Amino acid sequence: MCAALASPSIDPPKRPRGRPRKTLDERDEGNRRQEILKAAARLFRRRGFDGTSTRDIASAVGMHSGSPFYHFESKSALLYAVMEEGMRSAIERQSRVLRPGDEPADQLRRLIRSHFDTLHGPGRDFIPVMLYESRSLTARQRAGIAKLQREYEAAWVPVLEALAASGQLRSDAHLARLLIFGALNWSVQWFDAKKRASLDDVTDAAMGLFIGR
Repeated sequence: MCAALASPSIDPPKRPRGRPRKTLDERDEGNRRQEILKAAARLFRRRGFDGTSTRDIASAVGMHSGSPFYHFESKSALLYAVMEEGMRSAIERQSRVLRPGDEPADQLRRLIRSHFDTLHGPGRDFIPVMLYESRSLTARQRAGIAKLQREYEAAWVPVLEALAASGQLRSDAHLARLLIFGALNWSVQWFDAKKRASLDDVTDAAMGLFIGR
């Protein structure tokens, strides 16, 4: 071959530094995981953990029956992830409403309203699953969720103690916390946004019941 017609030598392209760019499928992986979590939370709440199959969950997000196992190693792991997601979202939501320096009664109102948002607002399927399906977790998983619950409830303790010290809460703060959460969480059984009461209405009612204001 004539040297003039030979292809010139071309240096190989330099590899970019750092991690290689993610493919479209890899970039979508996080979104798909969230879709699976939301679908699983909705189905676990409506049908129960035992009444929901991974095939049901996959079908709800338009995936093949085995595809959820790419994101979660088992249905039990998916249940735990639903509860963990619900608790972490609740903790984040609660942290945004607390305002240091507010009066304890105002802080309690914010905590109650935020809790109702967690139970009945966007993402409302996650916490009810935790309330009623914890028996399906392993002991280690239950310990992980209990740790998140303690972190969430820790914000309520100084508020209730301050209210008890001022006489506005006529109860031991520890017992009051248990009773308050029991009352608020039970609202998942009866609250209906389409009926008369709004979340502001039930927050007002809770404040009147707990501290008379």
